Amino acid sequence: MAHTPPMPSTPTTKILAIGTFPPGTDMQLVQHILPSEIQQTAQLYLEGNIDQWYSLQDRAGVAFILNVTDMSQAHEMLEALPLGKAHLMTFSLLPIGPLKPLSKLLNPPCPQ
Repeated sequence: MAHTPPMPSTPTTKILAIGTFPPGTDMQLVQHILPSEIQQTAQLYLEGNIDQWYSLQDRAGVAFILNVTDMSQAHEMLEALPLGKAHLMTFSLLPIGPLKPLSKLLNPPCPQ
């Protein structure tokens, strides 16, 4: 039985942040806060903290690709936004990095 070596580790290069509204969120309050949320989010983009931003297609919310690698820094940055301060949006943070299987192209397994 051939032993498959573990995938090599890769660095975290960005954080994927998915922001959604918890059930029961007052969407009228969200609409009231939204102009300042958009302004501050655009400022984070212009400062280079947000690399890409998207709307979720299946529900109200956003997906950001953050130019940070520290989970606590990402959390603090997002919680400082108006919807975060008002506890109206919650974020799931996922560290992401280079595609691990690509290393197999560079270091193919030796034939047995």
